[in-house]
Amino acid sequence: MTADLTPMDVAGRADRLRAAMAGAAVPALLVTNLTNIRYLTGFTGSAALLLVTEGELLFVTDGRYGQQAAAQLGAVGVDARIEVDNLKQREIVAAGVARAEASRLGLEADAVTWAAQRTYDETWFPQQELVPTTGLVGTLRLLKDDGEIDRLAAAAAIADAALAEVRPRLADGPTEVEFGLELDTAMRRLGADDVSFETIVASGPNGARPHHRPSDRRISEGDLVVIDFGALVDGYHSDMTRTVAVGELSATQQRMYDVVIESQAAGVAAVTDGIEAKAVDAACRAVIADAGWAEAFLHGTGHGVGLDIHEDPRVGQTSTATLTDRCVVTVEPGVYLPEHGGVRIEDTVVVTPDGCRPITLTPKLAAV
Repeated sequence: MTADLTPMDVAGRADRLRAAMAGAAVPALLVTNLTNIRYLTGFTGSAALLLVTEGELLFVTDGRYGQQAAAQLGAVGVDARIEVDNLKQREIVAAGVARAEASRLGLEADAVTWAAQRTYDETWFPQQELVPTTGLVGTLRLLKDDGEIDRLAAAAAIADAALAEVRPRLADGPTEVEFGLELDTAMRRLGADDVSFETIVASGPNGARPHHRPSDRRISEGDLVVIDFGALVDGYHSDMTRTVAVGELSATQQRMYDVVIESQAAGVAAVTDGIEAKAVDAACRAVIADAGWAEAFLHGTGHGVGLDIHEDPRVGQTSTATLTDRCVVTVEPGVYLPEHGGVRIEDTVVVTPDGCRPITLTPKLAAV
């Protein structure tokens, strides 16, 4: 599938990071977050360190990944010194810092434990001032290039097609686990590398639990079924929620559904380049509050999506983020009433200069 997708400019990301490092007065940065390492190099293995300096990229891994690292970095044109060693990684990275003549070394504050920081300070880099950094790579990841958006849209299209294929099965009374398995299998059969996260299938009273795990409860007449799921394509996630009614809706269930549809539409309509993320949350929340269900909206309105299923920018009441062109976020308000079930509707959208473009396209149909 990736052969048909727009190429990503992975090789150009290190220079953009170096510019951010210069602005933060960090001449060297040790990247330990594996997702950030993938973003900067294309490497998908489970063990690596990446030292970024003005003069070089030093990529260090162990013996399991030597050939893989050379192939993956080469495939995306990343020019790096690749060192493969199981025992002397400390010495290799320290030598890289020495070559850069860096007196200050940045660490990723969100990815380094207290114990690791002490080890780096006392053993690995005793001559350097260690500087906690936040967002140097994350800020770059906020804005998706054409290749990233293409992968996100491909993952969303697989999820759309999979739900269309298995959705009629809800009328047959499967258990939540059975339906989730069928949906996951359909996504893989249609080309997904994996699922984005553990699929949520929450029926009847379980729908009032926003992150319910599928159970052996059998889906039955009169249930609202919350289905939250996504596909993974070349490392990029999709994320969509649809709520389906099995049989006729009660008057309260219909009102819940109508309110959430209106709320979600208000949030999507609010998304545009330059809007504060909390304003999108407020647009969704106002509709639900006006319906008298403010306390039944139990979570934030959305989040960024990319190489991580939940990443910046966050879309919630306390968010300080501003949405900008090429951010990709979800809009997913919900109402949860234990005696009636739950309704959540979620789309993933790409922010544009004059609004947004949804990439999750499944119709918002209420019943099966």
